Amino acid sequence: MTHFIKTRENPTQQTPAMLLALAPKTLSPFSFLPNPKPNPKNQIPKFATLNQNPVPNSEPIDRKCEYRTERGLKFDTGETFFRHESATGRDLGVLAATLYKKSRGKLRVLDALCGCGIRSLRYLVEAEADFVLANDGNVESRDVITENLRSSGEEEEERWKVTLMDANRIMTECYLNRDFYDLIDIDSFGSDSSFLRSAINALRMDGLLYVTSTDGFSSGGRRPQQTLAAYGAYVRPMPYSNELGLRMLIGGVVRVASVMGYRVTPLFSYYSYHGPVFRVMLRVIRGKLPDSRHYGFISYCRDCGNSHEFSWDELGRISCPCSDSKVSMSLVVSGPLWTGPLHDAAYITDMLTLAKEWGWAGSDTGTDLDKLLNTMVAESDPRLPFGFINLDEVASRAKVNSPALKAVVSALQKEGYAVSRSHIESNALKTNCPMSECIRIAQELQQ
Repeated sequence: MTHFIKTRENPTQQTPAMLLALAPKTLSPFSFLPNPKPNPKNQIPKFATLNQNPVPNSEPIDRKCEYRTERGLKFDTGETFFRHESATGRDLGVLAATLYKKSRGKLRVLDALCGCGIRSLRYLVEAEADFVLANDGNVESRDVITENLRSSGEEEEERWKVTLMDANRIMTECYLNRDFYDLIDIDSFGSDSSFLRSAINALRMDGLLYVTSTDGFSSGGRRPQQTLAAYGAYVRPMPYSNELGLRMLIGGVVRVASVMGYRVTPLFSYYSYHGPVFRVMLRVIRGKLPDSRHYGFISYCRDCGNSHEFSWDELGRISCPCSDSKVSMSLVVSGPLWTGPLHDAAYITDMLTLAKEWGWAGSDTGTDLDKLLNTMVAESDPRLPFGFINLDEVASRAKVNSPALKAVVSALQKEGYAVSRSHIESNALKTNCPMSECIRIAQELQQ
């Protein structure tokens, strides 16, 4: 039986009351999107803080305490997932956050997947953030997070707050409440790119977005369908797969931001073998990427060993100069990816200066962070193309023993080529020298 109602525009006109039939146990018109009527007794509070127990009628949980120290800050990891090897990534985030605070005079941070809360604590204490919202989806981590943030000596609600929600939900609510943040840190697992849109929405204009991927299989070209779904890029096996992982991640953010009318610029890109972990700090500003610059396709030729960049206009005409054929069977193509610089040289230099002021870097320290930042500065040479050349591959093609890295660097510089070590691969170089010349140099060094 169809019921009719009168419309607001014409009270005498009758129209069907419903166009979609709702299932009796759901608020959604679609059977595959159930949305049962909520039971207030079973709901987690929208903002579950220290004074709000997120688990109704729950007793205090006996938990395991495991205390660690990082940069002089003592914290408890409890039973949360924690990697001490990720300390360098946290160092880089704190340095970038501090530079932002110094240049803007204010800093509000949203740590969307905070784990035990050590990143939030470091943003609060070391970067002197005005406010930190520490969020995690695991309600059992509440006590660990709040205890760690309390150790800062600051009271909750004034400079920090803990929420226990899905990351997309908390960022969406921040956007709807116009509660914007200067830096959003998303330390996600795998190749989950579902956070990007909600993160950009919750970010203040010209803010910083710190994104993560830990999917080494995808960057290695083993799961091209996965990278296509997550980042809109079809990635195939190439010698510099870990750099592709960074470019894939940046390209994914470029794609999402462009749809929303924003433009992103990488400030630094960091790869760590443990995990592996790909982390990129991006500045988000208004405006789309002009003419798809730095967003295209990358090729690698298995025959000659050279790589090339191709724009969207060149699709269908991709080939390698070493082949006379229009179709190069030896050519491997991945994309679309970010093909531009991985770092902002001036920004990295400022980070290095700050790290020296804090005693984290300098000629006397010899720390890994010092070496990393100096290598990133060298990698920022605008003459250097994407990718890198592994010296083992050069030795294999030259049919000689692998040459010493320092000797190759010196020889390339003497011949006028731009060259830098790679922070991604210890036995690799970034250079604008073609593979054929690298082979010649390796053979001469062997003699």
